[in-house]
Amino acid sequence: MTDTLPPCPECASTLTYPMDALLVCPECGHEWSPDAAPDGDGAVRDAVGNILRDGDTVTVIKDLKVKGTSTVVKVGTKVRGIRLIDGDHDIDCKVPGIGQMGLKSQFVKKVAD
Repeated sequence: MTDTLPPCPECASTLTYPMDALLVCPECGHEWSPDAAPDGDGAVRDAVGNILRDGDTVTVIKDLKVKGTSTVVKVGTKVRGIRLIDGDHDIDCKVPGIGQMGLKSQFVKKVAD
């Protein structure tokens, strides 16, 4: 290939390849649009790339085990009034039936208000 593709924004691998309209990293499986702005803007994004803000409502997109218990946050659980924080778990919220906890933005999807 004569084109130089950008490295993966997740793991910095240089083995990226195009697939349809996206670029794909074979090492970590990350897919992204080559036209998308880099994530250096500091915005917290959900699993599909929507920008999250304080007070948004999100839906959990996969079953999540609650650390230290046998409780599971089920897929489809709607969480209202999120608060964004710094750190690995970048969403602070109250999950119905479970209580206060932190979530990772990669496991939620923004719900239209």
